[in-house]
Amino acid sequence: MQAVSAILFYSFPVVIALAATEAAVLWFTSPSYDWRASLASLVDLLVRKYFVYVWLPIGIADPLVPLAWQHRIATVPLGTFGAVALLFIGQEFCYYWFHRASHRVRWLWASHAVHHSPNELNLSAAYRFGWTGRLAGSSLFFVPLVWLGFPPLTVFATLNLNLLYQFWLHTTWIPKLGPLEYVLNTPSHHRVHHASNPEYLDRNYGGVLIVFDRLFGTLAVERDDVPCRYGLVHPLHSRNPIRIAFHEWAALVRDLWRAKGWRVRYDALFGPPGAHAAASTPPTPVALPAA
Repeated sequence: MQAVSAILFYSFPVVIALAATEAAVLWFTSPSYDWRASLASLVDLLVRKYFVYVWLPIGIADPLVPLAWQHRIATVPLGTFGAVALLFIGQEFCYYWFHRASHRVRWLWASHAVHHSPNELNLSAAYRFGWTGRLAGSSLFFVPLVWLGFPPLTVFATLNLNLLYQFWLHTTWIPKLGPLEYVLNTPSHHRVHHASNPEYLDRNYGGVLIVFDRLFGTLAVERDDVPCRYGLVHPLHSRNPIRIAFHEWAALVRDLWRAKGWRVRYDALFGPPGAHAAASTPPTPVALPAA
């Protein structure tokens, strides 16, 4: 755990430096590079690390973690390759379903939409996560690993390593990686994930691996004839970090306020993004033939 802690500690300035280096190169080579959006992503990261995690360290699902550890069905020793491999696969499985739910459950999407809000894909987008993820209950998806007997600190340290791996995936200049595309989540797979094209929408949820997307039918391969269009389906053009962090929550509250009936409210809160609009739209009258 000490080695993992050291990696996570020193990775913080490294990822900022790498993102800044890429930003400098892209800015000089492309006059249209949106440096203000990259700066907004950096503010998002700094506020999350030095304010949110300090003053709001507990999420709504966090009390379940010690409860699961207290009632765990086993205690898994991590001194063997098999135990580490099991933790890795279990982490990937839980992350896949967390990530998939974050796209299909609007309550979770309200936080995750922040990560998809950049209209350009670059390394700075990798650390734009918003400030409400833990408050929305993201840790719930990893409680089963604790209940199975993996120590909580190890589970969430592994999750952070998973997210650290994904940093380099947020690029447009790394091509497809041949046979690695079959097993690993690569920049090409992740470009598809960040695209808002109908052909690519809600695909490629894996963290380090892409195998669960293959297994559960959510894989889409980047196509030469369909360039990725990044950002949200309804693009967010603001560079204001506060608006970026809360725009989807504001829309959620607005839709709940306007909803008529409990079914519409449920769809607005827990249905897929956009389901609330469909549920609140009255059916189109059907013209009957004349007698």
